[in-house]
Amino acid sequence: MKYLFVFFLFISATIFAQIPTEPKVPVVKDAFFNQSKTQQATAEKVHHTHSDKFGRDPLRYEGNPFFEGNVQFDHQGSVLTADIVILYQEQNFVKAIGNVTLRNPDGSVITSGEMEYDGNTQKGIARKNVVLTDPGQTIKTEILYYDRLSNNAYFNTGGTISKDGNVMYTKSANYDLTSRLIDFTGNVKIDNAEYTVEGVNIIQNQNTNTATFNGPTTIINKKNSANQIYTEKGTYNMNSKEVYLKKNSRINYNGKILTGDDLYFNQITGFGTGKGNVTLRDPEEKRYMKGGYGEIFEKKDSAMMTDKPYAVKILEKDSMYFSAERILAYQNIDTQDPLKKKSFLRAYKKSRMFKSNIQVRADSLSFNETDGIMNLFGKPIAWSGEKQVTGDKIEAYFDTQNEFIDSLRVIGNAFAITKADSLNKKDEFNQVKGKLMTVYYKNNEVNLAKVIGNAQAITYADEPNEKTKEVERIGVALSTCGTIEALFEDRKVQVISCNIGANTDIYPMSQIAREKRFFPDFNWNTKDRLRKWQDIFLDSPAYQEVKYESDDTLFDAARKTIDDAKAKEEAKKPKRVRK
Repeated sequence: MKYLFVFFLFISATIFAQIPTEPKVPVVKDAFFNQSKTQQATAEKVHHTHSDKFGRDPLRYEGNPFFEGNVQFDHQGSVLTADIVILYQEQNFVKAIGNVTLRNPDGSVITSGEMEYDGNTQKGIARKNVVLTDPGQTIKTEILYYDRLSNNAYFNTGGTISKDGNVMYTKSANYDLTSRLIDFTGNVKIDNAEYTVEGVNIIQNQNTNTATFNGPTTIINKKNSANQIYTEKGTYNMNSKEVYLKKNSRINYNGKILTGDDLYFNQITGFGTGKGNVTLRDPEEKRYMKGGYGEIFEKKDSAMMTDKPYAVKILEKDSMYFSAERILAYQNIDTQDPLKKKSFLRAYKKSRMFKSNIQVRADSLSFNETDGIMNLFGKPIAWSGEKQVTGDKIEAYFDTQNEFIDSLRVIGNAFAITKADSLNKKDEFNQVKGKLMTVYYKNNEVNLAKVIGNAQAITYADEPNEKTKEVERIGVALSTCGTIEALFEDRKVQVISCNIGANTDIYPMSQIAREKRFFPDFNWNTKDRLRKWQDIFLDSPAYQEVKYESDDTLFDAARKTIDDAKAKEEAKKPKRVRK
């Protein structure tokens, strides 16, 4: 294209020598030609190769000289052809009219209905069905402005640019021929077989085939229009299909939405990353994840979040809150129904989960969101009300439709503890333990525990006083069985079944010492329990340990009575006296 500028710059030097009479009427120029200081240029002459007619007519072109019919000029390998070329000698200005074509040695070609060029300002305008083609791209518009000094061309009446299967539509565009940068503004649209890009300002680098987005921009996947990328500042490599997003950005894929301060996505591999205030929303699963850093894998339908991550499972009545050092979310094909998928959430290292009716801590957890099954590994502990469950592994089962917890299955060193009376601060705890335990819930409260293998229980026995009608503590039951069923209700625990080598002893409060009322591995934990959902972010909430009072009044009194009786017996025995 630059050869066109050179041609117009030098054309008047040859024509001035050929035309002896100067015209009287100057041409009316477009304001574009007056935007910079005029410059007088000197250079080599162009060569007039051919024209059918040459003349000057007072009734045509204001009396200016013209070439007509198969006009052709060439200069240093560039060839201009047109039906008519008019020379405005005094103003160093020319017009080419009808079937105008400029061919350059670099292979670029410009065609239009008309062309104008000012040799002083070195600016030109091509009008009417303008088409610029060079290796790999085609520009089409109605009016094309060009400036040889700055080596720029632009249009503002709408046009298209086609390159490598991409078609770009825009209201206006500025093309820097030196850097090969095209600045698109005003309802820009880039279209190809795979995607559509729409924005207000896009700068395309023809050398690297990258696009820079300034202002609201959307990339839409044609195969799935729901898969979109939005940003207000970013870059896109059209060769590698990689996009880098820097402002108010989001990536929609597989029904999910990824946002963050700094996003990256590869449309070929489906891999993406996010940095700073990263959020991944999954409306279908009613879940979102947040963190300082995240990764998504579109083809695997999975995502990972780190840097203080947490996830929220949104339930209508009672949401679930998760945290850990690393959180994964993914989907797998349902083995029973290949047309369906199951969703999973995994949390690694210092995992936490808060729900109003159950709170858990473990080294890691895995949650099958579809089936409502949660597995806890690594010293897991679960709380429900004033009840605590621990073991080597805990499986929690949720009713996902009705949004309540159904049961817990504790595998290895199962241990359930509940306060004998949550209304006081006495150190009285019902305890059930064994190899395997299943804890059943009723109305989101622990209702029944079934223990298999080396089952043991310490339970406090109460009964109403016939006279006062008040419930009184009558003692403690120590049970050892192969299997135990313990019923939790009304703030008390009752062993309703004790089988296989059953042995139960009931001790009045006056006959059982405090140390016998606790199993050796008793581990009631009030410091680490999650009391509110924000506690999921802490290694430990470090709540002040609840201080419980030990009431051994009856036992101490009984021991004193026994000791006093022994002392009296000892006093009655005759004493031996040494002689």
